[in-house]
Amino acid sequence: MMENKKILIVDDEPPILRLLSQVFTKAGYEVFTAENARDALKIIEENNIMVMFFDLNMPVMNGMELCKRVKSIKPMSIIYAITGYASLFELSECLDVGFEDYFKKPVNVSTLLKTAESAFEKVNRWKKM
Repeated sequence: MMENKKILIVDDEPPILRLLSQVFTKAGYEVFTAENARDALKIIEENNIMVMFFDLNMPVMNGMELCKRVKSIKPMSIIYAITGYASLFELSECLDVGFEDYFKKPVNVSTLLKTAESAFEKVNRWKKM
């Protein structure tokens, strides 16, 4: 059984947060959501969350900046980018700041569920080492 199935979703669009929150909750995850990077960092400080999905285009601090920050605090975390505007240039940038992979909106929820599942398998493998 996988412990600590906590997921953080950060997106400045409430409908997307609600949708993803419902999907992951139904699948048995404990879901945390934030509409901005500041709230996200607070949640990360207070909870042991290893798997996260960040929207790239957010006001104040974007998903790239946020990913960099989180990776410096929690280098083992697994973070995915979700974006409405993707270019190849952005993909390489995403990898540079520490994203595992990225998904274009509208996102296929079953793809996200599979992604989360394999992320937790990876987290659990690392824990056993």
